Amino acid sequence: MQVTKATTMGDMLEYDRGIAYILMQEGMHCVGCPSSIGETLEEACAVHGLDADTVLKDIQDYLATRRA
Repeated sequence: MQVTKATTMGDMLEYDRGIAYILMQEGMHCVGCPSSIGETLEEACAVHGLDADTVLKDIQDYLATRRA
């Protein structure tokens, strides 16, 4: 799966639950909230005042280590 800023939170977490840890480290403590599941990564970052590019890079770095 290719995670992008347009990927929904639900799809990311279904793909790899470890992404939740990355999101929580970034300040998104509501990753289990039912309303967040349908949001894209970009939308969720905007709500939390986070830079979507930075969060996406951290997620991609995490996924790269999982594949190694």
